[in-house]
Amino acid sequence: MSETIKILLAEDELALGQIVKESLETRNFEVHYCQNGEIAYQTYFKEKPELLVLDVMMPKKDGFTLAKEIRAQNKHIPIIFLTAKSQTKDVVEGFKHGGNDYLKKPFSMEELIVRIHALLNRTNLKTSRQDLSIGNYSFNYTKQKLVINKEETLLTHREAELLYHLTEKRNEILDRSMILKKIWGDDDFFNARSMDVFISKLRKKLSKDKNVQIINVRGYGYKLIC
Repeated sequence: MSETIKILLAEDELALGQIVKESLETRNFEVHYCQNGEIAYQTYFKEKPELLVLDVMMPKKDGFTLAKEIRAQNKHIPIIFLTAKSQTKDVVEGFKHGGNDYLKKPFSMEELIVRIHALLNRTNLKTSRQDLSIGNYSFNYTKQKLVINKEETLLTHREAELLYHLTEKRNEILDRSMILKKIWGDDDFFNARSMDVFISKLRKKLSKDKNVQIINVRGYGYKLIC
């Protein structure tokens, strides 16, 4: 990652956009500011930023649509949504469209900067997440795939994220509330049911090695045994 980190900021409120842009630039970020989703989409391909900060409600192309389209091109770029919406379903919608974090307006610049650094640090660690062993499987987080006996199984972004955290805590309990907040943004009932579905999908994708199991530790979380 270059010394000056390039950020694409899409925000239709000019005053807020300028404040965020100037604040980030004082901290050595290179910021490309756009006031609508269509220009932001074009700017993404032109400037190749390392992180996206996207307002949800924008003219011409909203933040969710923009994130979905960019995520189809780049599965790993960090995305932070900015929004005045506060309902849980809106937060969930953001994560469904490829968001990594979600900041509700009004917010402090310090909080935004902390979250930017956290996501960039996580992205910077991805090279150490490649080719992890899970029993007879080889798990490549960056490429989002499992390989066993030369047979490849592709994972979604969220499946790969969840499996990485399970692998990091292999043979130990992965705290249910902690991982829900980290990946889904909230540990409410609906997100918990969503995670159960993802756990079931991972179990199926790991079923070719009988020595690999993801067990439910009731009241605490999950444990990857291998």
